[in-house]
Amino acid sequence: MNSSIVFPDLARLVNPQSIALVGASDKADSIGFRTFENLTKYSQFQGRLDLVNPGRKEIGGRACVPTIRDLEAAPDVAILAVRADRVLESLRECGERGTRFTIVFTSGFGETGADGRAVEAEMRDIVQRTGMRIYGPNCPGLNNINGGLGMSFSPAWRIDRKPGPIGVATQGGGLGRSFMQAMDRGVGTGLWCSGGNEVDLEVSDYIHYMADAPDIEVIVTVLEGVRNGPRFMAAALHAARRGKPIVALKVGKSEYGVKAAQSHTAAIAGSAEINSAVFRELGIVEVDDIDEMIDAASMLARGKPTGREKIALYSFSGGTLALAADHVGIAKLELAKFAPHTLDALGAALPSYAAFDNPVDVTAEVLVDSALTDVTLKATAEDPNTDLVVVPIPVEYGRTTELLAQSMVKVQREVATPIVPVWMSDRSGAGQRILIEGGLMPMRSLRGAARALTRYIGYGRWLSKLRADWQPLGSATQKEAPSTVTLTEAEGKAVVARAGVPVPAGIVASSAHEAARAFETLGAAQVAMKVVSAAITHKTDVGGVRLGIASVAEARAAFEGICASVGAHHEPSVIEGVLVEPMLAKPFAEVVVGIHRDPVFGHVCTFGLGGVGIELFKDVSRRLLPLTPQSAREMVMETRCYQLLAGHRGQAAFDVDALVEVLVRLSDLVARHADRIEELEINPLAVRPQGQGVTALDAVLTLQQGTETLPW
Repeated sequence: MNSSIVFPDLARLVNPQSIALVGASDKADSIGFRTFENLTKYSQFQGRLDLVNPGRKEIGGRACVPTIRDLEAAPDVAILAVRADRVLESLRECGERGTRFTIVFTSGFGETGADGRAVEAEMRDIVQRTGMRIYGPNCPGLNNINGGLGMSFSPAWRIDRKPGPIGVATQGGGLGRSFMQAMDRGVGTGLWCSGGNEVDLEVSDYIHYMADAPDIEVIVTVLEGVRNGPRFMAAALHAARRGKPIVALKVGKSEYGVKAAQSHTAAIAGSAEINSAVFRELGIVEVDDIDEMIDAASMLARGKPTGREKIALYSFSGGTLALAADHVGIAKLELAKFAPHTLDALGAALPSYAAFDNPVDVTAEVLVDSALTDVTLKATAEDPNTDLVVVPIPVEYGRTTELLAQSMVKVQREVATPIVPVWMSDRSGAGQRILIEGGLMPMRSLRGAARALTRYIGYGRWLSKLRADWQPLGSATQKEAPSTVTLTEAEGKAVVARAGVPVPAGIVASSAHEAARAFETLGAAQVAMKVVSAAITHKTDVGGVRLGIASVAEARAAFEGICASVGAHHEPSVIEGVLVEPMLAKPFAEVVVGIHRDPVFGHVCTFGLGGVGIELFKDVSRRLLPLTPQSAREMVMETRCYQLLAGHRGQAAFDVDALVEVLVRLSDLVARHADRIEELEINPLAVRPQGQGVTALDAVLTLQQGTETLPW
C-alpha cells in the first residue's frame, strides 16, 4: 500500500475556535435559523461566531455581514446553508478568504447525475487551488457531542447530546442519527461525522482522526461505498494499531441496495463479498443492521477483548437460562468452568434446590431476598475463569426488577468483569432505566447478545494476531478500467513456472504432425491436448480440450478435432496451436487460486474448490495481498474443502504445505508486478498426496495492455 498517504489534521474542524454561518436566517424552521439556534442555544461554543447574509444586518441580536470577504478574520469553519446555485460562489469566497474548512449542507449535486458531478469537480478544483477542505455536500453537518458543539441544522441536536466513547463516521445522515439515538439505551456518542457526497473529505479521514482522538474508544461507520480503497485501509489499520475497534455496516449488498446507495450519495457500492473479505482482514467488525451495530459497539466500549473470553450466565429464570445457553452453544461461544471456591460461595448462599454450576439459576429466591443478588452475582463475576457475565432479564417485575438492576450496577462498580444485561421484555420499567443510567447498556435479545459477544471475542482474536508490519498491497486501479490482454495458457504457465509454481512439461504443436511428434517426445502413457488461444478462456465450452490421448494416431486426430470444434465457434485465426502435456497421475484434489485487481481495494486472492465446484458451492475464502505463510494457511483452513485436503474420514491427506507455499509464491509474483497484472487464475491447481507437491494444470494471466512483452 502507498506509504505516502497523508491524512489531514481535522482538529480545527471538530473543535473550531471560529465559525462563520453563511446563509444565517431569522426565518423560523429554515435551515439557516435551525443551525443558528443549534450553535447559540443548544451548544456550548465559546469561540467567535460570524453571521453572513446579504439581506440582513443582524439576527438574534448578532451583527450580519454581506459576504465572508467582509469578515475581519477568516474562520476555522464556514457552514454553508445556501441554495445549490449559490454553493460554488460561496465556496470560492471562503477559499479565497482563507477559511480552513467548509461544511456544505446543500444537496443536489453528484447524487443527481452528470451535471451534479460536474459541479462537484469544480468543488475539488477549489480545494486544489485554495487548500480549503470541504465537508459534504449533501450532509447533515458535524456533531461534536463530547465538545458540546452541534454544527447541524437538525432539530434533533437539542435532544441527542449524550456524550460517550463511541465515534460515528457515516456518509448518509439518517442511519448515523439512528445510532446516536441509542443513547436512550445508554450508548453515548462522542463525535458524529457525516460527510454526505464526500466531494473532498471522506469517511477514511474521520476514522483516522477518531483513531487519534483521546475521547474516542470505539469507531462505528455506515458505508454506502468506499471511494478510495488504499486510503480506507490505511485509516482502518491506523485505528487497529491505536487499539480502536471499528464496527461497520455496509449498505448496498443487494442489487436493490446498490441502486439505492448510488441514488443517495452517488457512492460506489462495490462487491459485497470483496468488501466483507477486506473488512475481516482489517479487523473491522461487520454487522448487518443498526441494532447489531449498537450491540457490538456498546460491547466493545465495555472493555478490550482478548479473544479467549469465557462466559457465565446468571438469572432467576431457569427456562431463560436454558435458552441463553442454547444461544451460547449455537454461537460456538464457551461457558466458563467455575473454580471450586466459586461453587462453594454460590452453594453457601443459594437454596439447596438452586442450580449454579454455570448457568447460575438463583431461582425466585432473589425476588424475596434482594441481598442474595449482591453476593451471588459478585461471586460469579469474580470467578477467575469467567470473563463476561450475561444476565438475561425475561420480565419486568416492578420493584423486584429495580432491586436486581441496582445490585447489578453496584456489583459492576466493584468488579472488572463486564456484566451484560439482556432486557427481554417489551415492557420497559424503572429497572431498565437504572441499568441504562448505571452504564450497563442493556441488550434487547439473547440472539443479539450472542452475536455481539461473538463479534467482541472475534475482534480480540484478530487483534492478537495483528502483525505490526503488515500492509496490504493496495494496488487499486484507476477509475477508468485499463485495456488488457490475456496470455495464452502456455505463456501463462511459463510465467508462473518462473515464479516457482510447478507446471506439466508441455509442447505447443502447430500441426497434426507436430502434435504426434510431441506425444512421442513427452513419452507419457497419456497426454492432454488443449487449444492455445489468447481469445479463448473457457476451452472446454468450445470443444478445445481432449484428454486421455494414448497414441500417436490419437494425437493427430485430437489436433484435427480440436481445430474443427473451435473453428465452429471462432475464426480459425484465433487458434495459435495446441498444447500437448502429460496427464497427471491420480490421486489429486483440484482447487482454484484466483488473484484479481479489485477496483477499490487492489489485488485480492480467492481460494476454493476447483473445477466447476467453485461456482456451484461458492466454498471460497479471500485475502488481500500480500499473503504470508500464516494468512495463506488460514485461508485454506477456513474453507470446507480443507476437510478433503486434510484427509476426510480416513482418506490420505494432500500436500497442504506445498499448496500454502505456492499461494505465497503467486502472491509474491503479483506483488512484484502489481502495476501490470490484472488477473491471475489457476483452475485447477492439482494438490497431490502429502509430500508430492502441487501442479498447475491451467493458468490464465491477464495483463495491462502494453506490458505483456516486458521481462519477468
